[in-house]
Amino acid sequence: MTVTVQPDSRPDLTRAESGLVQVSTWDVGTPERQRAAVEAVSEAWQSRDWPGAGLLSYSVFAGEDGTTLLHYSQWRDEDAYQDFLRAHRDDRNEEIDAAVPGIQRRGPRSYQLYRSGGRGTDDRRIPGCVVIVDVEFDGPDTERQRAWVDGVFEALGTEPHPHPGGIAGHFHVSVDGTRVLNYAEWESAEAHREALTAPGDGVGSRTPQWAKVQSFPGVTGGGVNRYTPALSLSAGV
Repeated sequence: MTVTVQPDSRPDLTRAESGLVQVSTWDVGTPERQRAAVEAVSEAWQSRDWPGAGLLSYSVFAGEDGTTLLHYSQWRDEDAYQDFLRAHRDDRNEEIDAAVPGIQRRGPRSYQLYRSGGRGTDDRRIPGCVVIVDVEFDGPDTERQRAWVDGVFEALGTEPHPHPGGIAGHFHVSVDGTRVLNYAEWESAEAHREALTAPGDGVGSRTPQWAKVQSFPGVTGGGVNRYTPALSLSAGV
């Protein structure tokens, strides 16, 4: 199979056949090395055949900090991912490392998509910014993961002043039961910054529903980082 570059450098987040999502971060050090690493990834992948039907998409996002890259890949299942590790990962990484030596890799971590919302069928806006919201709990509990996400959807559904720059949110739960990751699409980084500076705590207003999310028991950490879509690949025909 050949490799296809996806329009607007973004994957289809809601494709039904995706049973596993892998998310990792690379620290490359400088904006110049960040751009070079994206180019190296593009060359290493497009110069080879697509690894197989088990990999649905592979996408790279450039961190606003100028030093990091987020990698997001969709797989049919864990077996497909393990097959890639055995047969296809090393030669690609070796080529990338030769072009940009010294990359520090963190992860990957395994997730499954739990809920998506916000983007209607008539919403044709192209996200200029992806905000990754990472939430960590004090131990594994799959029911608690989903309860937290459900609480966010309740808060969003009762939000009196939603920022118009928000497009969609895609909430993933980690396979080990300890984290939630929201892949949030925004029109721009500036729109997200405006939402954060509005009255309230974070992007939400001061409502009982948001207060419940913000004081949810067992949450021990997390973070919010902005990225720009840089590259998204999938299998060609």
